[in-house]
Amino acid sequence: MKNSQETICALATPNGIGAIGMIRLSGKESWSIASKVFSKPLETATSHTTHFGIISNDKGELIDEVLINVFAEGKSFTGEQSAEISCHGSPYIQQQIIQELLKVGGRMAEPGEFTQRAFLNGKMDLSQAEAVADLIASQSKSAHGIALKQLRGGFSNELKDLRTELMNFASLIELELDFAEEDVEFADRTQLKKLVSDVLAHIKRLARSFELGNAIKNGVPVAIVGAPNTGKSTLLNQLLGDERAIVSDIEGTTRDVIEEVLNIEGILFRLIDTAGIREGAEAIEAMGIERSLEKIDQASIVLCLADGSNQASLSEVSSWAEELSQKYEDKKIFMVANKVDLTSGTSNEGIQISAKNGDNIDVLKSKLVDEVKGDFNMANETIVSNARHYDALIKTAVALEKADEGLETQVTADFVAMDIRQAMFELGTITGDISTDDLLGNIFSKFCIGK
Repeated sequence: MKNSQETICALATPNGIGAIGMIRLSGKESWSIASKVFSKPLETATSHTTHFGIISNDKGELIDEVLINVFAEGKSFTGEQSAEISCHGSPYIQQQIIQELLKVGGRMAEPGEFTQRAFLNGKMDLSQAEAVADLIASQSKSAHGIALKQLRGGFSNELKDLRTELMNFASLIELELDFAEEDVEFADRTQLKKLVSDVLAHIKRLARSFELGNAIKNGVPVAIVGAPNTGKSTLLNQLLGDERAIVSDIEGTTRDVIEEVLNIEGILFRLIDTAGIREGAEAIEAMGIERSLEKIDQASIVLCLADGSNQASLSEVSSWAEELSQKYEDKKIFMVANKVDLTSGTSNEGIQISAKNGDNIDVLKSKLVDEVKGDFNMANETIVSNARHYDALIKTAVALEKADEGLETQVTADFVAMDIRQAMFELGTITGDISTDDLLGNIFSKFCIGK
């Protein structure tokens, strides 16, 4: 990061025309720099006050009428003296104001520099800072909830509690090393083994939640596959509540992949309607089938659709679903029997639906949600959605497993202490208690400039 003593500025609202634009300044000269282009002095202003006036260029020409909110050092997002200029949402006006601020001592902020300063000034820890970016990028209620909980310190406090417990015992073990000749034992090995086992179980569950968190953050790809005329496009339309795909009795109508996003209970599902898979298709349809097979590889959930009114179709798809389950152990394969409105309902294979009439569509949606959530309680449990955090949790688990094994085999205290210290180190990298310039640069470079 560049000189943190400089006052930085940037547009904090999206580029483009809008009703209002907001330009943010942060640094010890924020009020002074803003005053140089503003019609009123701000140096002696009171924190959290709003000031109306005009901004002019260095020739005295009016640029815009604005409102400026000021925040004193220690009372702003960054922890520094800050000012926020609300102007009209013309890109020309915004750029003119920024140019004047640069002329009188401001510097353009780098990506994520405001949030990075908030971290460096102790306003938030590293996992909370990363949650800012996730909150901005959230596209569903669930993604918003995960990011908001992390931003408010739920995940950080959980990790700090675990780290403190490990630190207390590690200190006792290391104290024993100072009295090695006396052969004293300050740390009860039974209690330590229970602690390590409990913390390890907690860490493993947090790591396991990443599958859910990642799905919520990026959406869950769901491929709808099957033979021609089993109702794949009808099912897509029914799920979406819209005539998105062309439906016809003619086989091979869908010749390319159609993708749409469906929000169910705050979770985004990326539905993929594929071309019907069959042998002997003509050239263009064959290309669509090839893409369908590719989408099966990319999907987390596969809905294998059968014609529930046709026993041959049911048998074929049941066999096919079983083959897919064996081939893709990491995917959930659902067999779905469509067109049950055309049969007496004697077969109970798969999830029974009528895509045409909407029968049991709610049951199918519930199955999708339950599959993603698993046994996690999203309201009360911490859900990990950041790949960096997941990697650190896995490394923490490895270190704790070594410590647990060492306690089981009664290795010397120095080796146990080393493994526990390593676990504490990995947890510290999540919250930023342990960080490097390279790590911070990599994290904050992915933020938008005004944040």
